[in-house]
Amino acid sequence: MTFKWPWQYDFPPFFTLQPTLTTRDKQLEAWSRLILDYCQFHKIYSLDVIEASNSELFNNIRLNRKLDSDGIVAVFEYLEHKQHVEWIDKEKTRCHIYWRRPSEWGDLIYEWAVSNGLLNTPCTLYEIIQGDDTTNESFYGLEKEVLLKALRGLESQRRAVLMNIGSESEGVKFLQ
Repeated sequence: MTFKWPWQYDFPPFFTLQPTLTTRDKQLEAWSRLILDYCQFHKIYSLDVIEASNSELFNNIRLNRKLDSDGIVAVFEYLEHKQHVEWIDKEKTRCHIYWRRPSEWGDLIYEWAVSNGLLNTPCTLYEIIQGDDTTNESFYGLEKEVLLKALRGLESQRRAVLMNIGSESEGVKFLQ
């Protein structure tokens, strides 16, 4: 299965930031949706902005069009404003990309734990994101840092307790 590009990707003006604010906002929303859909399709949880700027995501070879660096900055600022991006570094070169926000991941993981009878039973982080019982779950393969953000959210809601974080037996216990 291959990624299905939206119609805008084959529309040359899409690759030039539009001066009219209303049009630009729609354009940034379309770029945001494209990036989130692309990352979800490819199960990308973090991005290097420079690598991404040179990838097919921002370069349409068929049209010979590329979103320039100002456009890319504007798109990532928009994603950050909508809470779909969290910067990993101060220079804003690497970010977590949230096609699902950590709270949404937490809800999915908690639902999985409940439906599998895992309340009050310790689970390792490895079991959650790499285990045989989760291969068909949307969170299978989730980056550990994003998983921890999701689980910390559950912990703050008193639906989970993190255990031994930073050790070889890192885990979580889901609570009722």
